[in-house]
Amino acid sequence: MQNKLLYNDAGNFMITNDTFPRSEFDDWAETYDLSVSTNKFPFTGYKTVLKKIANLAGVKPRLRVLDLGTGTGNLAIRFARSNCDLWCTDFSAAMLEKARQKIPSAHFVLNDLRLDMPSEIQSPFDRVVSAYVFHHFELDQKIRILGKLIRLLAPRGRIIIGDISFHDLRNLEKVKIMEGDNWEDEFYWLADEAIPALENLGFKVEYTQVSSCAGIFVLQV
Repeated sequence: MQNKLLYNDAGNFMITNDTFPRSEFDDWAETYDLSVSTNKFPFTGYKTVLKKIANLAGVKPRLRVLDLGTGTGNLAIRFARSNCDLWCTDFSAAMLEKARQKIPSAHFVLNDLRLDMPSEIQSPFDRVVSAYVFHHFELDQKIRILGKLIRLLAPRGRIIIGDISFHDLRNLEKVKIMEGDNWEDEFYWLADEAIPALENLGFKVEYTQVSSCAGIFVLQV
């Protein structure tokens, strides 16, 4: 199966005054894999997070999988190796090109998660996965995006998100002090705040802390 690079309506794609502009991620694409391989904040436990996401997804052939914010494809490739029906989105064309080189069998869609999913991504998915993406969004934006994904889940489907995350603010502050100058303030998950908000959407939520600064949420309806 040949890969497909699909584009959302260009007139609706641009977001102005963006805290995390697309151009920064285009520029980062060339060195992204080196950045995440350091096993230092904010990527402490990165490989373990990806492995656990795939394990929690129950990877098997023909599983229909949507990877949100696929980046250079480091999570997606774990599903491609098991012959999943794999769809990947990102808002950086440069990142998608790197992923495309690794995973020629996947479908790629250039899309910003804050916008509606394009028509190419409408059929139900058995798994929706994401790694190191949602910390770029404030909590209310995280919740809005995830709420819209419910309709994309097949029966008994689930959403699995690995990201920079902490049990609560106290644990975040501990790591912030420990990291010192390495720390950057972004919209990191606090599980004790996120879980009630996700449950209000109708999700059953399981949360696991994987490293000092990374955790995984499993969401089911």
